[in-house]
Amino acid sequence: MPLSNFERMIQLADQVFAVKNDPSQLDVNQEVLERLHKIHPATVSEYNEGEGPIAWLLLIPTTLDLMNQFLQGQISEKELFNLTPLNIKYEALYLCSALVLEEYQHKGIIKQLSINAIEAIRKKHPLKAAFVWAFSPEGDKAAETIARLVHLPLYKRLK
Repeated sequence: MPLSNFERMIQLADQVFAVKNDPSQLDVNQEVLERLHKIHPATVSEYNEGEGPIAWLLLIPTTLDLMNQFLQGQISEKELFNLTPLNIKYEALYLCSALVLEEYQHKGIIKQLSINAIEAIRKKHPLKAAFVWAFSPEGDKAAETIARLVHLPLYKRLK
């Protein structure tokens, strides 16, 4: 029996990010999802055409200070998430992760999920910058496109 879309998405996440081999990365679990929802409900997005998820998007609003610490390698992705305070006005947005099943790539799904989520977050938070730690050339290009479309400067963390 073929894998479900959900199982394929989990497999894709493991292949792309290899979180289990890098304790500095954020390992998304139910507790992390609950905290993300407290930060803002639009931090986690999913695209589903009825057969299970075909795309996932994760954004983390945070402070400019934490953004700079992360970009300079002073804190890890996991620390960025854990140090982000709740119930404040966020000025920076970490484009944390975007995954799309192969047969749905290059259809603008992540672009639209991102724009919708960022617009929702901007209703409460005065975002001034976006930042990314890209794991692939496609991720880097997607981050550049998204930042341009939402009119935010993009800062990049190098490996």
